Amino acid sequence: MSHLWSSQAGAQPQPDNSVRFTLWAPHAKRPRVRVCSGDARGDHSLTAYPGGLGRFVAEVPNVRAGDDYLFVLDDERELPDPASRWQPHGVHGPSRVVDPAFGWTDQSWRGVSMDELVIYELHVGTFTPEGTFAAIVPHLAELKTLGVSAIELMPVAQFPGARNWGYDGVGLYAAQDSYGGPAELKKLVNAAHAAGLAVLLDVVYNHVGPEGNYLDAFGPYFTDVYRTPWGRAINYDGPDSDDVRRFVVGNALHWIGDYHIDGLRLDAVHSIFDFGARHVLEEIAAEAHALGERLGRSVVVIAESDLNDPRIVRSADEYGYGLDGQWSDDFHHAVHAALTGETRGYFADFGPVSAIASALREPFVYDGRYSMHRRRRHGAPSVGLPRKRFVVAIQNHDQVGNRAKGDRLSTLLAPEQLRLAAALLLLSPYVPLIFMGEEYGETNPFPYFVSHGDPELIEAVRAGRRGEFQSFDWDAEVPDPHDESVFRQATLDRPKAARPPHAQLLALYRDLLALRRDEPLMRPDGARLAVEAGERGWITLLRQPVDESPGASDALLALFNCSGEVADVPIPGSTARAWTMRLSTDAVGYGGNAELATDIVARGAEPDAPKRLATSERTLSVPPWTAALYMVSS
Repeated sequence: MSHLWSSQAGAQPQPDNSVRFTLWAPHAKRPRVRVCSGDARGDHSLTAYPGGLGRFVAEVPNVRAGDDYLFVLDDERELPDPASRWQPHGVHGPSRVVDPAFGWTDQSWRGVSMDELVIYELHVGTFTPEGTFAAIVPHLAELKTLGVSAIELMPVAQFPGARNWGYDGVGLYAAQDSYGGPAELKKLVNAAHAAGLAVLLDVVYNHVGPEGNYLDAFGPYFTDVYRTPWGRAINYDGPDSDDVRRFVVGNALHWIGDYHIDGLRLDAVHSIFDFGARHVLEEIAAEAHALGERLGRSVVVIAESDLNDPRIVRSADEYGYGLDGQWSDDFHHAVHAALTGETRGYFADFGPVSAIASALREPFVYDGRYSMHRRRRHGAPSVGLPRKRFVVAIQNHDQVGNRAKGDRLSTLLAPEQLRLAAALLLLSPYVPLIFMGEEYGETNPFPYFVSHGDPELIEAVRAGRRGEFQSFDWDAEVPDPHDESVFRQATLDRPKAARPPHAQLLALYRDLLALRRDEPLMRPDGARLAVEAGERGWITLLRQPVDESPGASDALLALFNCSGEVADVPIPGSTARAWTMRLSTDAVGYGGNAELATDIVARGAEPDAPKRLATSERTLSVPPWTAALYMVSS
């Protein structure tokens, strides 16, 4: 399917000092464009586009970038452009013509591949006190120093008000005005590339927010055949759905082409319903990859899915959708339930440390097994799929923000448990995602917040949030999402990172990320894995070379004690091997007690040396809630 139409949707400045206005509006009669400012102020007729199907176009002279406009439907209803590039007056106001030209300096940038990704998820509005694109730029260098390779922005498509997670966006082509609008987003991407960081963008194609959503007035964007938890489902497979698909796929290409975005994270694809012969997810991935090839850079498409469905990342040749990656929540749930002891809601399916071991072996713990939470079998096997296809986290916006009070792991776990969780994440064989502030143990909450203008909608959101947490039985009052102070409390308190114990946790994250960067065996698919677990709460993760990898160690051995008691952990492999410690979360520099043996030596080689253990003993006593990484000494 050609997406030329959707790439030209909205207001496109032309070389002759005119603007071409393009609109798909099969529901409208006599549509016009009303220019609200500048030399061409007034109404201008739209004519039917050749071929019909509800497409209209007008070339209006003397319109410039910065002029505002509206579409007028049926001689009376003024509405913003569905493909508006900028809504400087909010979701209800007129749209603004944007000059797509920008002084890019990233011509040598080639993107980041999945196996190079370490993702840092951030919310623009609370990452800094200013809450803007521009305010992120001074922090890019410190994120690079931390060891991440990409920032992932929570949705920035125009949403109502100034406070929102972004999943209520309605202007899908417009960069949020309160964050700084389109020019500032381009400056952020350009600066990120200069700092050596990719930029991923969270986009929402399963629903559109309730306030400022005027798409129904233009065409059949929605369907009542399917339902989502957040609003009407988008019409991907019903009558007149071709142009809806063009609108959405074109939006993906818009961010990649016009903003140089390196990849997209597709929100909740389990609520994208399409029973046509070619799923819209496959179409988005194929078009995004093709555009990346034309631009000479890597572009990745990653899905959030609740289905544990390997088809999402299987290639089209294997009857899959061909996406580059997907979130795997089972890892999070296994770690969270084991370390916090929470067993309500979806955590009922997890709890034992053996579930963490299962998640380290394969990304889907539920691969067709019966789920008590769902009361049915869930998922399908992921065996044979590259580990770089799976993104895992111990915290993200959902798992923090969708708690009653938005409390982070740093307020739920002891410091040694927090260090262990970090090691489980960053020593895992998958693509890690770090939620902003996690790296230094931010304690400010990240609850849900909105700034709607409709009192009835505000009350509906309040009631919905209260009802959402009933299955978890959390003994906590749900903060008012509309209260501005709830939003303000979520802003990162970055000076914490320089003080104990936060500085020690930050040092651990930096060192673990440096290991991932420098050690070839730490790449998602850089080693053969052997995972073992014991009933006393220990896990061993042995990495051995797939082949002769230049610069790789002979083997890496991670030991995890996920219990509150000292664990005697069996040392896997030959007793002739000698292991040198690379890192322990119990080290003094990370806030621990340095109780763990530094080296595991071969039989007969100084077995009585301080802080050493001979492998002839076959076990190593690991302190509670501790992880350690060893490498073979050749």
